[in-house]
Amino acid sequence: MSAHYDVVIVGGGIAGLSLASTLAGQCSVALIEAEQTLAYHTSARSARQLIPSYGPPVVQELTVRTLDLIAAQDADRPDPVLSPRSFMLIGDDATVRAEASGHMQRITHAEALDLCPVLVPDSFSAAGLDTGSFACNAPVLLEDHRRRAEAGGVDIITGARVHSAQRLGTGWELGAGQEGFQAAVVVNAAGAWADELAVLSGVEKLGLQPYRRTAAIVDVEHPLPPACPMVAAADDSFYFRPDNSQVLISPSEHVPSGAEDARPYPGDIERLVARLNAITTLGIRDVRKAWTGLRTEAADGVPVVGFDAEATGFFWLAGQGGYGFQTSSGIAELAAGLILAGQGAGQEPATGSPARASSAEASPASRTAEALAATRWSIRR
Repeated sequence: MSAHYDVVIVGGGIAGLSLASTLAGQCSVALIEAEQTLAYHTSARSARQLIPSYGPPVVQELTVRTLDLIAAQDADRPDPVLSPRSFMLIGDDATVRAEASGHMQRITHAEALDLCPVLVPDSFSAAGLDTGSFACNAPVLLEDHRRRAEAGGVDIITGARVHSAQRLGTGWELGAGQEGFQAAVVVNAAGAWADELAVLSGVEKLGLQPYRRTAAIVDVEHPLPPACPMVAAADDSFYFRPDNSQVLISPSEHVPSGAEDARPYPGDIERLVARLNAITTLGIRDVRKAWTGLRTEAADGVPVVGFDAEATGFFWLAGQGGYGFQTSSGIAELAAGLILAGQGAGQEPATGSPARASSAEASPASRTAEALAATRWSIRR
């Protein structure tokens, strides 16, 4: 006997959880996760920084909206999700100029050294600073989404890998673990496994590619000042930031991978430690822990959100790349609006924006939708 829901979300990372908490109380929802714990893969391996100047324009719009939504909810949380932490880009003049966006201002070489005094002065010649960036307490945000979802009646089932999925009449039937589910809408929030879930469901895959991204927590002889920004190379070859008395570092690699429980490759962190010890005075001594996550992307680098044009009721919520947390609330707001409006559930997705403003004074959500309209929210073939 299958349990019946309006919406079944497959995937318990930040994408699936944020959508579940947004839909909670508005329709019947089940969230199913293959692992025994929620947010086991990429969502547990985040750099925990929300950066408005990071990513293509559509991602930056979603980041600004996400920051607004999280900040509004922080007033009711005993532990806030957001805390100010600027983001600084360093490199040569041409590369910094090319990568700096409207959310980032150019700063002088001397100002950059004041902000991050461990940098060797001749290791860079130009810098940009995003003062609208925030540190993100990812565990608090994930737990808040889980709590809000369950309080709104969402059933969360872990240890339930989807092994069958088929379209039946006006809905979908899924087998996951030892249980069965029926729903009008299936949301594919399966991260690195999104294309695999599509194939299992008889839906054409979109060519989503997972990429490796490794990070580590290290001990240092000279800790960063508490107010030090997150520092990243403009050529995307490393980043580092304070982590209490320690430092989080990453080689920012972008290596294709299969869908897997990724682990660091031998030598990746060691090479980065040698480089950072040459261009900073951190004096990295020991690697306390290291991990690798998978950032899954579409070919154009834009998140994939919307009903599939061919498979009625199959909703894509995937391809967030390295922008999962920083776009999560904005994407969930937009996705929930599409699902509740019924676009794609038994009909061809509408052309253009899924949520256009109906008056001259558009809401933030509508303005975000307008910005996304020229990109992709109806999944077409």
